[in-house]
Amino acid sequence: MAEQNKSADQSPPRGSVDEPAAGWKPTAVAKSRATMFRWIAAALWAIAIASEAVAIFWLLRQREYVGEDGTLVRDPDTGLLEEQGVTAQFPQWAFITLLVLLVVIAALAITGSVLWKKANRLDPARRSETLRFFVQNQLGAIIAIVAFLPLIILIFLNKDMDKGQKATAGIVGIVLALLATLIGVDFDPPSVEQYTADQSAVIQLLGKDEVVWVDGGAVYHVCDEVSDIQTGSEKRTGTTAQAVEAGKSRLTLKFASELRACGLAVPENADAIEAALRDIQGGAVDTLLPAPVWADPADAPIEVEDAPAE
Repeated sequence: MAEQNKSADQSPPRGSVDEPAAGWKPTAVAKSRATMFRWIAAALWAIAIASEAVAIFWLLRQREYVGEDGTLVRDPDTGLLEEQGVTAQFPQWAFITLLVLLVVIAALAITGSVLWKKANRLDPARRSETLRFFVQNQLGAIIAIVAFLPLIILIFLNKDMDKGQKATAGIVGIVLALLATLIGVDFDPPSVEQYTADQSAVIQLLGKDEVVWVDGGAVYHVCDEVSDIQTGSEKRTGTTAQAVEAGKSRLTLKFASELRACGLAVPENADAIEAALRDIQGGAVDTLLPAPVWADPADAPIEVEDAPAE
């Protein structure tokens, strides 16, 4: 493999396993970076919701009176005095400020969602924890709805805006809300189970948790001789967790051809392993990852016994 990346820890010797039964864990750097991204995202979302509150409780209550030189008349039905010829309008400055505030809320919500997604790729939730998994991965969309929906409703209910102001502000708000919500949705969220399956496959195929990648790639590889990483960029070697820290989302599904390229043994059931990894990477929760079947038992780089039944 390529020369060990300076940031990578020394790989375990052949035939040893870094506690795969405990499941995949992020590196300390990835965990720290994910925490930082989440705090920044939370701060941006808090500012977005605070901006919404300013718009609701202050800006939408602004009005100016036209015809203030009207005359006082007495309502014969109630006996109360009222000023005739005076009408309340939503000020133009407040309308422009409202449009600007809608854009600011959208920018804050979207930026927070992007950072939150990056954090989830570095430190994902477990798919088995259904509620937490959903909330953690779709929180950006939830925040976008919270930051826009009440404001949009109150824009349409505002009695001082004219039809043109309501239509413009309402349409702008709806478009920005849909955009922020769409960006906030994570359509392909990673999971601890997915990363654990990739790590387990690597260890069983190579005998150790060691993969290779390049900065411009989206996946990591089991061989440094394949054409996909002959890009002129520096080849980096490390654990699967370090590959995720570097922004690589998964193990390549072309591992069989890569093993051949490096002169390594290929399991007879490589297609079944590939199919299982594809399903798990796609979000399947009940797919069994097959153990490699070797034509010659001596080709097995590592022997892992099945855990005893509970």
